[in-house]
Amino acid sequence: MPADEPDTNPAPIEAAERPSWRSAASWFRLVGVFAGGLALDLWSKSWAFAHVAGYPVELTRERVLDDPSFMLPHHGRVEALPFGLLDFTLVLNYGAVFGIGQHRRELFIGFTIVATVAAIALFVRGTRQRMRVAHVAIGLILAGGLGNLYDRIEYGAVRDFLHMLPGWSLPNGWMWPGNSTSEVFPWVFNIADVLLLTGMGLFVITSFIEDRRAKLSAAAG
Repeated sequence: MPADEPDTNPAPIEAAERPSWRSAASWFRLVGVFAGGLALDLWSKSWAFAHVAGYPVELTRERVLDDPSFMLPHHGRVEALPFGLLDFTLVLNYGAVFGIGQHRRELFIGFTIVATVAAIALFVRGTRQRMRVAHVAIGLILAGGLGNLYDRIEYGAVRDFLHMLPGWSLPNGWMWPGNSTSEVFPWVFNIADVLLLTGMGLFVITSFIEDRRAKLSAAAG
């Protein structure tokens, strides 16, 4: 190419550094992960409350929030994985992940809305086209947060049904603080929790890698 002829094709590194909001592939990745994760979470909750107890468990916001006598029906645990790795059992969680902050529904609804706006803003302003793992992480965070937000708005509580390591006990009779059980993992959770925590973990790793990348670039420059 003659020296005086301008290069109209952007270099690959320039395309990779394009803001994510200007990249159709980045939006497709974010929305695809979000939609798939949200659909999986809502379907799994509906399936669990329709089948685990042996008959459909019908929930309404009015019963869950206003009826002090309302309780989920007693039911046996359903083995999901052998060797005591995972059971299905129905629980209504009035708090956040691991049952934190019980009966603060309005607080968690407001927090989730703010966190959702922040996550989208982070995608728009804080990521680049090349940051594929970050796009996946934000999509997982949005799916998990909005999956549980749907439950809090629609039913007044979050539908949980996954119990990991049921019956496994901590050694020497130890107990978790605030729990009256010695189970290794006494909490019941759902797919939204898994998506949310996985997304947060991926984003922390991505942030660490990006920080190292920036430091190496600064040292080389």
